[in-house]
Amino acid sequence: MMRNRYEIRIKRSEHTAKFLTKLKSVGTKMTALTSYPEGTVFLTDRKGLKAVRKYRRRYRLKLSIVSIEEDDGLERILGSYRFFIVLFIPFICSFFLWSVTVESDMPEINERIEKQLQKASITPYRLLSSVPEETEIRRELMQKEPKLSWIHFNRSGTTLTVIPMLSPPLDQEKVTDGKPADLIAKTGGVITRFELTKGERVARLHSTVKKGETLATGILEQGEHRVVVGAEGNIFADYWMEYRFELPKVIHFKVQGDEEVSFKLKGKNLFNKGNWNIIETERIIREKDASLEIKEGMEETILIPLLKMKLLNEAGPDATIKEEKVLHVSFDDDKVKGTVLFFMNDNIAMKRPISQGDEAID
Repeated sequence: MMRNRYEIRIKRSEHTAKFLTKLKSVGTKMTALTSYPEGTVFLTDRKGLKAVRKYRRRYRLKLSIVSIEEDDGLERILGSYRFFIVLFIPFICSFFLWSVTVESDMPEINERIEKQLQKASITPYRLLSSVPEETEIRRELMQKEPKLSWIHFNRSGTTLTVIPMLSPPLDQEKVTDGKPADLIAKTGGVITRFELTKGERVARLHSTVKKGETLATGILEQGEHRVVVGAEGNIFADYWMEYRFELPKVIHFKVQGDEEVSFKLKGKNLFNKGNWNIIETERIIREKDASLEIKEGMEETILIPLLKMKLLNEAGPDATIKEEKVLHVSFDDDKVKGTVLFFMNDNIAMKRPISQGDEAID
């Protein structure tokens, strides 16, 4: 819709001020009022134009009127039903899940997780309110994929990204120390600190890395020159590890028994004046058998500390456990089985030999 605006140009006159005061008193709309040595200029609408024509003869003013067509685009947009349709469609779409992606460096795991998500109806065009909680999705996926230590979800608006993280093998083959190597991640995690003795950092502190990603390089570059020195040291990260266990319901162990003390007289030189120690003491501590039956309700007091001790013995010397989550525990007639998630901090760096092509010094 086009609206008419009028520019009123009044030539210099001693009656200009009285004229403007009169227009104001009758409610005339005036905008962009500007005074120049040659006169005064302002803008008004159709109603104001009638008042200008009515009173200009009374004040003997010479003026010119210029019609200005102003396109009020905003009002035209707001007044159109298309505007409300444009707003309404994104509003409705925001209630649906539009994209589900899986990010992993192993295509076979990607494919299996995508099938599991489709089986659980976690697919595009589903209402966000009907999507299960992350803990429920994680539990279902991790039960199907024993190799996963944790599954991270990143939900941004109507997009859901699933990031599976593999459990690190506890027995990694070590690369011969004599061969230069880069340091790569043996599992995904969040970098917490570096303890490098050689090499240069590639990953950043507090950044998230995936399995196989280069953490530190053994090739140093200075200008056009490259020197192969090899990377050595530790790089620590926080990560989740899924730990499956199977223990006997009754654990048998040895405990220290009571101390037995016996006394007897020494046989030889009993009355030797130079040695008045004539009594010999013998102390014996015997071990005895004990047993402990693991029952429901002992998960936090007995089971978790036992699993922590076992896991730390299997992990690196600097490994620490920050948190644990019991996913599942079942009690059979003679076995206790279950799965526990441990949030660990440990050295995740492992060596990868630098290829002969990379070892070439430019």
